[in-house]
Amino acid sequence: MRLLRSVFTRLLLLCALVAGGAVAGAGAANAAVPDVWGFAYVDTSSGVPNLSYQAGSWTSGAVTVSPGVPGEYFVRFPNIGIPKGGIAHVTAISQTAEWCQIEKWGQSGSDEIVAVRCYRFGGGPAKALFSIVFASSSGALFSASQAFGYVYWDGSSIASDYNSSLGANAVFPGSTGEWTVWLPGLGSSVAAGNIQVTAVDSTQPARCKVGAWSWAPSGQKIQVLCHDATINPLNTGWTLTYQRERAITGAFAPPKLFAYTFDNVPANPGPYVPGPPPVNFNYPGAVNTVQSAGTGLRLVTFPKVGALPNNVQVTAYGPGPEFCNLLTLWTTAGSDVYVRDVACYKATTRVNEASFVTYTSVY
Repeated sequence: MRLLRSVFTRLLLLCALVAGGAVAGAGAANAAVPDVWGFAYVDTSSGVPNLSYQAGSWTSGAVTVSPGVPGEYFVRFPNIGIPKGGIAHVTAISQTAEWCQIEKWGQSGSDEIVAVRCYRFGGGPAKALFSIVFASSSGALFSASQAFGYVYWDGSSIASDYNSSLGANAVFPGSTGEWTVWLPGLGSSVAAGNIQVTAVDSTQPARCKVGAWSWAPSGQKIQVLCHDATINPLNTGWTLTYQRERAITGAFAPPKLFAYTFDNVPANPGPYVPGPPPVNFNYPGAVNTVQSAGTGLRLVTFPKVGALPNNVQVTAYGPGPEFCNLLTLWTTAGSDVYVRDVACYKATTRVNEASFVTYTSVY
């Protein structure tokens, strides 16, 4: 009976997602939708996750979670449901080689439901903890230094996107499991900003990362790579967000305490300061550092930005099938935040792997 109830609950939630427009249909780039955002640390499979680590643009309510099949979770963000669009990212929090991916998201009444599925390497379901963020942006940012853009690729086309310069984002499929994303108008003369990528697939295990990144004054060019439950390239859906001097919660989200870094020398024992400086941003202006905590483990320190509620997301960088998650929940001590640790894997073995790490607070 318990199994039947779980299956029935999953069917009801999936029907609500479909009825509410779970996957945004292809349409004009940068179509105006409400500017909303929310994040949570999900530490339960049912009920209300830790209130100290959830926040959003809602005026009342709390994030809730409902279970589906093993490894599946339906995260409900209250009162920020939008008819279509937006972007979602998720990062597993686990001490083993596990990851979480998005299945789909969509409006249900006044709420937004994001379906998450977690797996261990090889494809079995994982009862992982995870960190999740959902956001939607519209309009232009009139700043030479700031930029924000996102793309949701549904497996065949751009289903949702945003560009703070109002440029038309583009995706160019390559070989199996490889895409090139072009974000025009968000350019820089040096490496600047941060990138987060998450797989989106409701039918199979999938994980995605940044394979390569180049920049020019005219825009950002980012390669997305995706793999299956093991090491094979996989065609799937994915989400990508590029942020520069803006929080991961959106182009117009209010946080004043946020930071990000690009651990681009993962063999450096540290503590070291990643460079060039524009990839190691901290608002209000402290210096982030990264150091080794053992092979495949990286301790990231974000000073002067510590305040609850807060959120951390991680994405691996590099040409292979390696991936990263968070070993444990980050620590907020005084005004500092310690991500202890970013953990990266090749299959089930921890390895030194470059990664993008982004942090935001509600304040």
